[in-house]
Amino acid sequence: MSMNPKVDFYFSKAKKWSEELENLRTIVLACGLTEELKWGCPCYTHKKNNVVLIHGFKNYCALLVMKGAILKDAKKILVQQTENVQAARQLRFTGNAEIIKMKSVIKLYIEVAITVVKAGV
Repeated sequence: MSMNPKVDFYFSKAKKWSEELENLRTIVLACGLTEELKWGCPCYTHKKNNVVLIHGFKNYCALLVMKGAILKDAKKILVQQTENVQAARQLRFTGNAEIIKMKSVIKLYIEVAITVVKAGV
């Protein structure tokens, strides 16, 4: 899939995590998802169903897996953002080297999340 020009501003305005966010964008798009802008953040969908969202915070950047709570988390890397968040889980990163090292795992988690969405779970 290709980059959505409406989402470019999010990446161009990012001062902190800019390299990390761009790297996550590349990884997610390689999984064949459609890039949209939702809640002011890049959101990636499969047939209009939200799969993952990229966002940056003060101490980390993250890939939010919308239905992460129902994924099998064999690597124990999915984090519940707050106690009030029910279904979504984050993959958190504090540097680009970490994203590069985990690229294949990130792709695997995205592919499983796509499968969950396709199954209508």
